[in-house]
Amino acid sequence: MLTRLLPKRGPARTLTGVTLVHTLGQGMWMALNAIYATSVLKLSPGEFGIGVGVAAGVALALSTPSGHLADRIGPRAVQIWSFLGLGPLTAALLFVDGFRQYLLVLSLQAVAYSASRSARMAMVAGLIPPEDRVSVRAYLRATSNVSVSVGAALAGLALVVDTPAGYRAAVVLNAATYLATGLLTLLLPAVPPQPARPGPALVVLRDRPFLTFVVLDGLLSMHNLLLDVVLPLWVLHHTGAPRWMIAVILITNTVAVVLLQVRAARGTDEPGAAARASRAGSLCLGVACVIFALTEGASAAVACALLVAGALAHVLGEIRQSAGSWGMSFGLAPEHAQGQYQGTAAMGADLGKMIAPALLTWLAIEHGAVGWLIMAVGFAAVGALMPPVARWADRVGRSARTREPAAS
Repeated sequence: MLTRLLPKRGPARTLTGVTLVHTLGQGMWMALNAIYATSVLKLSPGEFGIGVGVAAGVALALSTPSGHLADRIGPRAVQIWSFLGLGPLTAALLFVDGFRQYLLVLSLQAVAYSASRSARMAMVAGLIPPEDRVSVRAYLRATSNVSVSVGAALAGLALVVDTPAGYRAAVVLNAATYLATGLLTLLLPAVPPQPARPGPALVVLRDRPFLTFVVLDGLLSMHNLLLDVVLPLWVLHHTGAPRWMIAVILITNTVAVVLLQVRAARGTDEPGAAARASRAGSLCLGVACVIFALTEGASAAVACALLVAGALAHVLGEIRQSAGSWGMSFGLAPEHAQGQYQGTAAMGADLGKMIAPALLTWLAIEHGAVGWLIMAVGFAAVGALMPPVARWADRVGRSARTREPAAS
């Protein structure tokens, strides 16, 4: 079983190990972040929300510049120093006294986090051949799901103990995983930095097909919040299903991603095929939304059966959409600027996370089945635009290559 979750020996397997350590801390802290801020640091829920929002904005604003930095000085150096910086910045939460200090620490963490994220994807692009990048990215996602689940279980232990000392121990463990991730990165080969080139530094900001892809991909990525935010509220307030169905849905998703993500990513290395995968994934997401709409007012048994069916349709859409996203983000990026392109691609998902909670909750909880049907149409429509965007990018790329010799 373990060998099925690991790529072949070499940089890909080392990247997987580094990711496992990193996401272990992430999985734990996702479950404890709000509780630590409000219970230990005595911040109000509003102050916690502002802090998280400001940090997300900082990470968003720096995604492209930090990716460019990874291109220029080498992604391994950026990843090492960003994770080594995240260690003490996370430990600094032990000494925070008041909202201003909390906001400062989270903002500095966001700077290092943004750099680490852009560098990680630039490492994949720099160490893995183009035809294997999406496959390796799928391995990273499958194995990180396992690690996040283990981290969540550790968070459960802290929640059972429910003492300030237990939550502070979790902060220390999270800081240690960042330091360990930085040190483990030393095991990876260095990716040569890219020299400066004539013209604008942030070339991605002039790449209209790629920026269009980023916006569309961000809209599709909003589906990630359906299971975490929208469905729990839907199950509690609009269906007759028992509360434990929320856990069943999440477990179904996690197991399916671990078992199917690598297989679902096959054949999506080229932008055209990746775009078609995104379109297929969006149709599955649409079907899932229609099924969830049917649970309104259904009996407990029928609602449970429909919720499981919807969760399966959702996860099929999720793994195909994810594979398509990776294939397009790697395939549409020039090799000399993978860092800034991957950093920019991550901005789409960030924007989706910022929009999704309020928008999708409003649609489902306030408008019921009609809201789910609107989501279904929206996901399918956005996915249908992906193949034309891939063809547009191909035309622009061929036109640029045609002009190159004449300009020399």
